[in-house]
Amino acid sequence: MRWFIGCLLALAMVSAAFAGEDPYIAVVGNDIDANGFYFSEKYEQFLYDQAFIGVPVCWGSNPSVTPQTRVGGAGCEQFRSNTPMNQPEICDASGTVNGFGDFTFFGNPNAVVRKQNAGYFEWWIRLPKKPDGEINIVLQCGVLKPNAFAFEGFDSVLLCAAETGERIGTGFCTRDDVEAGQNPIVATALPKLTAIAYPGPYSLGFTPFNLTAYKNPGSYALSLSDGSMKNSASLQVLDGSADSRVLLKSCMDKAVLVKIPVDGQVNAKGQTEAALEAGDLIQVRLDIPNNNTVDIYCHAESARLQGIGEATW
Repeated sequence: MRWFIGCLLALAMVSAAFAGEDPYIAVVGNDIDANGFYFSEKYEQFLYDQAFIGVPVCWGSNPSVTPQTRVGGAGCEQFRSNTPMNQPEICDASGTVNGFGDFTFFGNPNAVVRKQNAGYFEWWIRLPKKPDGEINIVLQCGVLKPNAFAFEGFDSVLLCAAETGERIGTGFCTRDDVEAGQNPIVATALPKLTAIAYPGPYSLGFTPFNLTAYKNPGSYALSLSDGSMKNSASLQVLDGSADSRVLLKSCMDKAVLVKIPVDGQVNAKGQTEAALEAGDLIQVRLDIPNNNTVDIYCHAESARLQGIGEATW
């Protein structure tokens, strides 16, 4: 009898091990088709064929198609921008200018929001797996000092790379210095981040809610008031407010660490979270204020979701 019980316990342990948890990376569209310019071989291991594992790129009617939808259709993973997607990938320093508006480059065509212009970029991405831990929202856009590409072409990222909120100097392609006690960042010029979860084909159903980020570095404390999360030194609900600003560096990753949603947990906006499933949809939006100081280039794969989730088999 003891031998029989031991075998059952061993079988249970092996089954749990086979169930497994593995990394995933998700972008707009079928993840396996992501543009290789943006992913190392290490990352490519974690881009999955959604059709093969049963996570549809298109399902239902959300999101709808708007005049500013640049990639994707109704109910599909999408990229939106208020500007046309007619710019080159300025992060490819090997690109060439063939003629007026004619470029050869690796990567994806971009949309741009230029200095002193308001605008937005928005991505709708399905989770390829049920998340078992925190979710990284990773942003990677090209950021240049004003009008740099017009003068320097694809060399501009090597000569005039910038970061959002940068103080621009009076000369061409220069940064303005600050004195002690002055913030080197124009905080009000930084993009504001919104992230909202929507139910997908395998969800039991929930009302959409804003995701909450841990501030990093920080204490990672779950700040609560009467059982509800609150914005604090450790937490911030991603609702596009002044405290949800992010600073992007040209062509480099900016990771925002999102707390895994938990059934019944109330966020700082009074919304109730729900555990997420594979196929659930995450809306990520960057709003650029009109006192933006730089030129920001983003495309359909400039935002991605990264995490660890339940293995399909």
